[in-house]
Amino acid sequence: MIARASLLTLLAASLGCGGSSGAVSRDAGIDSALGGGSGLNPSLAPGSNFNLSSWELQEPIGSAGSPTTITSATLAAGFHDSYFFTDPGDGAMTFWDPENGVTTADSSYPRSELREMNADGSPANWPVAGNNLLSATVAVTQVPDHVCIGQIHLGTAIQAGLAASTKPLLELYYYATGAIELGVEDDPTGGQTSHAITNVPLGTAFNYSIGLTGDGTITLTIDGAATTFAMPSGFDGYGQYFKAGDYDQTAGTEATIGAQVKFYALAVSH
Repeated sequence: MIARASLLTLLAASLGCGGSSGAVSRDAGIDSALGGGSGLNPSLAPGSNFNLSSWELQEPIGSAGSPTTITSATLAAGFHDSYFFTDPGDGAMTFWDPENGVTTADSSYPRSELREMNADGSPANWPVAGNNLLSATVAVTQVPDHVCIGQIHLGTAIQAGLAASTKPLLELYYYATGAIELGVEDDPTGGQTSHAITNVPLGTAFNYSIGLTGDGTITLTIDGAATTFAMPSGFDGYGQYFKAGDYDQTAGTEATIGAQVKFYALAVSH
């Protein structure tokens, strides 16, 4: 486990980037490391500890092909359930995602995951311009194989004549072995190239940021170590949006097997 001072430094760095959001799950080691010094109140719902005004939650329940979504306003009003809750020990925002959960029509895997929204409640769909950054402090405490904890996803095409796509630009994966990999989609029709990044032991909190600039540079930073990639040219002209949470990459029939991810900080800036 990382030392308390190091974890608090990560929290401060991530929270300093703007609005926040996260998920909770109980881990004694991290609870001890935080020692109540994270500034998160374990007695409050996630929406009172984190700024969720620019997020919508998708849960692994609902009807086949149409999972339940929770609006920003509902999150801010104190929504919580067994898939999205505040850890009673350290105040982290926890996402729980069982492998038998409901999926979207375009995916084989369930998720308890936040989707970026605009201030007016409409879906975010920003152009590849300027500086766009998603940052978080997280700990994965349970995962069958691997889980996606952050994404840049394609929205609707901004440039005329481009075909619709349901693919992400990139997905940040955490594996049960502790390996962290970045999957960058080859083009909007599919195919993904995986890049090994580093290793963080299961249950250990770490800081990540995913940035995309107007020249198409992708920058992934894990605990201060940055790696850059070029956005494939096929993504030019598409709108984008961030996602963060617990998108388990396994599916099955068990309700007690799945992924759990704790967020201690979550921020977006443009």
